[in-house]
Amino acid sequence: MTSGSNSEFDAVEFVQRLLDWLDGDEHDVSGESLDDAFALLADQRRRLLLEVMRTYGEELTLPDAAEEVAIRETGNNVRNISAERVQEVYLSLYHDHLPRLVDAGLLEYDQERDLVAPNAV
Repeated sequence: MTSGSNSEFDAVEFVQRLLDWLDGDEHDVSGESLDDAFALLADQRRRLLLEVMRTYGEELTLPDAAEEVAIRETGNNVRNISAERVQEVYLSLYHDHLPRLVDAGLLEYDQERDLVAPNAV
């Protein structure tokens, strides 16, 4: 049985590597922690926001982060993305995705300044 994907690193290979990693003696991860991690990563927009923050490695305004997420979602440059699309991304980040990532300790958010930052763990 094949995965049907021509990508260099497909889902089956990822799962196999993850299972191998979890089997290692130095990794003691509970099933609940694993479920929580996969729930956080289940949504593409959350993954893209984390990717944006890792790429920049410093605080960004939430509007700038939303614009970057919209660019990555669409594959278009900023000139070809409507303000409405960026606003929709901003609102979903603000109300849904960002609070989850902040609660998990992955990002920090200063609401007063509307700044998102990678958590300095």
